[in-house]
Amino acid sequence: MRYVPKKVREGINVSDVHPLVEATTLIVGLTVIFAIIALALIFIVEVALYFVPADREARLFADWLPEDLITVAPSDDRLHETQLLLDRLTAHWADTPYRFRVEIEDSDVANAMALPGGLIVVTQGLLDEVESENELAFVLGHELGHFKNRDHLRALGRGLVISLFFTAIMGGDASGIGINVADITLRGFSRKQESRADEFGLAVVYAEYDHVNEAWRLFQRWDSGDSKFIDIGSYLSTHPRSSDRVAELQELSMQKGWRTDGPIAPLNW
Repeated sequence: MRYVPKKVREGINVSDVHPLVEATTLIVGLTVIFAIIALALIFIVEVALYFVPADREARLFADWLPEDLITVAPSDDRLHETQLLLDRLTAHWADTPYRFRVEIEDSDVANAMALPGGLIVVTQGLLDEVESENELAFVLGHELGHFKNRDHLRALGRGLVISLFFTAIMGGDASGIGINVADITLRGFSRKQESRADEFGLAVVYAEYDHVNEAWRLFQRWDSGDSKFIDIGSYLSTHPRSSDRVAELQELSMQKGWRTDGPIAPLNW
């Protein structure tokens, strides 16, 4: 019998699936893979950093400052006075391994954050919002609470992983992303972590003033809409909602028997 080869079907090497569908499938697949890898790396880094002693962290980041942090001039009175207040508050945490320092970011958006090594960043927008030293003391005390519970290491771990991904994707040095990465990753604090930081912060305020009067007044104004700035979303996205927060702080004060009346200290600027 004579073998007669069949004619090859036209377009045999062309997929029956539309190219856009294939491209979308590929992109979605790669995105899922990258997300799984990122989550795994974040978990590993967070676990590893948890076992880094606080005193070692303090030494490693003693003079660290994010490269893209635009700060006010060192001669700014608000910087000096905020640092003095922070020093007074940290005196109530006798065994802290950190040498706390504050920087004021040149931003109109109200925000505050705790960064590795004992660095606390507050924005000009936040300082424009506070109306008394007591209000500012609680904000600083809350950030100290994150250091006490080492919550800020979550931001550090996520920031490192995200920076690595930026470096891999964009090439070059991604260290300049710095504070933006930390700001994004700080949004991952749990309700429990934020409540614990609030509890520590309020305890520090009570230790400093012997009362907690108006410690949460800033958040009451925000909750009522009585604010100089319309956009306070950045702070609220990284911290508890104002109404819930005030209620919890008032309840905590009652449980602890902390005075809710007392003299209010004015700001020195």
